[in-house]
Amino acid sequence: MVQHSVNIRAYSPKDKPRLLVLLQLNTPKYFSAEEEKDFSCYLDHEREAYFVVEVNNKIVGCGGINTENDKGILSWAFFHPNYQHQGLGSQLVAYRLHYLLKYKQISTIIVRTSQHTYKFYEKNGFKKLSVKTDFWAKGYHLYEMEYQQ
Repeated sequence: MVQHSVNIRAYSPKDKPRLLVLLQLNTPKYFSAEEEKDFSCYLDHEREAYFVVEVNNKIVGCGGINTENDKGILSWAFFHPNYQHQGLGSQLVAYRLHYLLKYKQISTIIVRTSQHTYKFYEKNGFKKLSVKTDFWAKGYHLYEMEYQQ
C-alpha cells in the first residue's frame, strides 16, 4: 500500500483553476456540465469555508461548508478519480463535521448530494430525508440528507 502525506487546508483563490479541472474530471459521472458555472460562482461569491485536500503536495480533492441559521451544510465535495475510494472523502467529511460541530448554534448538519454519492454519505452517518428528481440537471437527482450524531 502506498503511503500518502495528506494535508487538508483552507482554499485559496489561486486553487480555483485546479479545482475546475477536478470538477471536469468528475463530469458527467457525478456532475452535469451545467454545474461548472455554479461551482465557479460558489467559489467566487457563496463559499463560507472551503478546503482542499492535498496528497504529497498535490491537490486531489475539495469540499466546503456553509451555514444557514442553525444549519450546517456540507457543499461541493469531489476528488480526482485516481484518489477516490481510498478513504480521503471520509477524512474530508470528518474534518468538515468537526469544523461545524465547534459552533454551538449548529443543531443540524445536512448535505445535498445526488444519487451517485448518497450511499457514501450514508456510510459516513447521514440519513436520507428527501429526493427530488432531475433537480441539479436532467438525470441528476437531489438527495437531501441529515447527519445523525
